[in-house]
Amino acid sequence: MTTQGNETLYITTAIDYVNGKPHLGHAYEKMATDAIARAFKAMHVPTYFLTGVDEHGIKVEQNAAKHEKSPKAYVDELTQSFTQLWQHCDVAYDRFIRTTENQHYDLVAQLWQRLLDKGDIYKASYEGKYCTGCEAFLNERDLNETGHCLVHKTTPEIVLEENYFFRLSRYKQPLLDYFESHPDFVQPAFRKAEVVNMLENLQDISVSRSRKAVTWGIPVPNDDEQVIYVWIDALSNYLTGLNYLHADDALFQRFWTTADGHPNAVHIIGKDILRFHAIYWPAMLMSAELPLPKTVFAHGFITLEDAKISKSIGNVISPFEITAEYDLPNADTLRYYLLTCTPFGNDGNFSIQDFKLKVNADLANNLGNLLNRSLSMVNKYFEGDLPVYDANASEPLFADLQEQTALRDAVELAYRAYDFQKVASLLLERVDLANRAINDLQPWTLHKEGQTQRLAALLYSILEAVRLVAILFQPILPNLSQDILNQLGFGTHAFTSFQDIDGLRFSQTEAHRVNPTGPLIPRLDSELVGADKKK
Repeated sequence: MTTQGNETLYITTAIDYVNGKPHLGHAYEKMATDAIARAFKAMHVPTYFLTGVDEHGIKVEQNAAKHEKSPKAYVDELTQSFTQLWQHCDVAYDRFIRTTENQHYDLVAQLWQRLLDKGDIYKASYEGKYCTGCEAFLNERDLNETGHCLVHKTTPEIVLEENYFFRLSRYKQPLLDYFESHPDFVQPAFRKAEVVNMLENLQDISVSRSRKAVTWGIPVPNDDEQVIYVWIDALSNYLTGLNYLHADDALFQRFWTTADGHPNAVHIIGKDILRFHAIYWPAMLMSAELPLPKTVFAHGFITLEDAKISKSIGNVISPFEITAEYDLPNADTLRYYLLTCTPFGNDGNFSIQDFKLKVNADLANNLGNLLNRSLSMVNKYFEGDLPVYDANASEPLFADLQEQTALRDAVELAYRAYDFQKVASLLLERVDLANRAINDLQPWTLHKEGQTQRLAALLYSILEAVRLVAILFQPILPNLSQDILNQLGFGTHAFTSFQDIDGLRFSQTEAHRVNPTGPLIPRLDSELVGADKKK
C-alpha cells in the first residue's frame, strides 16, 4: 500500500503552555502524534512533524513574578523540561517551535497586518468575562449554572478594556459552508455537531490585551499600548513552523498543501481547545486568503485513576515517574498502554493496576515470552543458528505465520485511521498464532523424535512472525521493536520503513545467527520495586 501519489503529511500537536512542567496528559498527545508521524514516514509518505511551546500570556507573566524571575528566564527553564521529556518519550519531531523566536514575532506581525488590511481587525472598547486559565473572554454558554468556567471551574474576572477585535462573525457562513463541503475537517466525526453548535450567535473576538493587563507578548504593530492576544499568537505557530513568509519557504510550499493544492495539515489537539482550532483559526486563514488545514482532530482527556489530571488537585504525574517506578529504560510500555487503552479521540483513564496488567499480558507474557522461548529453542536445538527454511517441510500453519502482505496492508490502514487499538490487535493476533503453534506442535517433541527439518521450518516461521510484528509495531514501540530485531540477529539495523518486511529477511540460503539477550521487558510486578519506592 504505502504512499499514494503526491501524498505528503504535515502533522502538528498543540503547543504546550509553559505555566508548569509537563505531565501525562501532555505526553499522551505527543506520543500519539509521534506514532502517526512515524507510521506515515514508514509508508514512505513525506512527513513533517511539528510540536513546541506557547511561551506568552498573562499566566506566564504572573508565575514568573511569583518565582522572582523574568518571563524569559522562566520560560527558558520550563521549556527545557518539555524537550527533555519528549526525548525520554522518543517523540521524534522534525521541528520544535517556541513562540518567543524572532522568526515567529516577524510572522505574527505580518499576519496581523494582513488581517488588518482585509478590514477584519478593528479597535473598540469591551467589557467581558475573562478566564485567565483559558486566556479567553467567555460567553454565557462557556459558564456553568454557578457562573464558573466549564473547563477551569473558576469565576472569570470582569474586564473593561479598549482592545482590537477580529471580525469572526463575518466568517460564520463561510465556515458552515466549508464544514459542509469538507466533512472530514473536524474529527472524530461526532465532534462536528459540537463545532457547528459553537457557531450559533458567533461574535467578534478580542485579539489583543492592554499593556496595563499584560506586557509579556508580541506587540501590536504601530500600537505600543497593546499586546497581541495569545491565541492569534499561538495559532500562527503552525505557519511559522513551515517558514511561511520567510525568504526560504520551501517547507510551506511542500507541506501546507499537497502538490495538487489540496489541504494537507493535520492538527492533533485536545478537545478543550477545539473552538480555537476549528473556528478561530480557519476564520483567520480565510481572512489571510490561505488554504485551511485538512483535519482538526480533537482527542479526549486522559484521567488518572478516574480523576481529571490537575495541578490544583495535586494528582499530576510525569512519565519520568512512571518509568522510574518500574526501572524501565524508556517509555515504550507507557506509549503502548496510553495508545491502546482507549480509542484515540475518546476519553481514557490511566490506572496503575491496569497499566501493569496490560503491559504484563501483551508485552511481557505474550510477545516477550514468545521471543524468549523461541530464541532459547534455536540455541538449544541448533546452537544459535536459525536453519535455512525448508519449504518442503511446510504446512498451512507455517504459511499463516509467514504471511506478510495482508498483515502489512491492514496495519497501514489502521495507522492511517489513527486506530492504535486495531494495530495492536492485528499484531497480537499473529503473536497468538505463533504461541499456539509452539503449544500445538511441541518443538521439544519434534526434536526428541528426530524431525529436524520440520522443527527447523517451525522455528523459522515463528521467528518470521516475530520479525513482522517488530517492524509493524515500530511507530508505537520504537525501542522494543529495535530490541527484538537486535535479538533476532539483525544487529543495530536502523528501522526505515515497513518495506523492511521485504528487505530485512532471514537468509534462505544459509543459517542465520540469533542474538538472545534476555527478557524483552520485566514483568511490572510489585516485587520489582525497591523498598523505598514501595514506601
